[in-house]
Amino acid sequence: MDSFETDARTKGFHAVAGVDEAGRGPLAGPVTAAAVIFTSVPTRLGIKDSKTLSPKKRASLVFDIYRHAASVGVGFVWPAEIDRINILRASLKAMVKAVEGLSVRPELLLIDGNFPVDSEIEQKLIVSGDSLSVSIAAASIIAKTIRDRVMESYGLLYPRYNFAQNKGYPTKEHLEALERFGPSPIHRLSFRGVLKKESTEPL
Repeated sequence: MDSFETDARTKGFHAVAGVDEAGRGPLAGPVTAAAVIFTSVPTRLGIKDSKTLSPKKRASLVFDIYRHAASVGVGFVWPAEIDRINILRASLKAMVKAVEGLSVRPELLLIDGNFPVDSEIEQKLIVSGDSLSVSIAAASIIAKTIRDRVMESYGLLYPRYNFAQNKGYPTKEHLEALERFGPSPIHRLSFRGVLKKESTEPL
């Protein structure tokens, strides 16, 4: 999990940031990205792709990541902008915001996926990077955990959609709520499943 970081350091890059996003697939809420720089890579913490970890384990690892990281940055792009620029561009923009939120300027970005971000900083694109790079995996854990907390808060505002459980993803219950109530203020109106839905009952 640390081969990309080790290779980067042998090439003279000392501040290496792993960058990943969470929330491309949901019908509601923001897309969230994180960037993480480790001074020394904590390979023994059990950091790996957030999708393979339980919510409890992710929450535990968040504290470990912040304790060992030289810097952590987080970026959000919200539903109205997702609708305006599309989810791919929104995801890349959230990544840029996360990088800009770092207190340490990175010399190299390890980006999960095959699309570069709009940055002058040198980048390495790694497909399935969250399962190959500990820095990207750490970023995936931060992004996923923070986004989940945001959606849990929205669940208190809009309880009919049960965002606390589905986090905005298109579960059967969520789709049924959309059919009945139409979209909430945090739904992505351009997404299939939300598009052209109209409320039959007041929020």
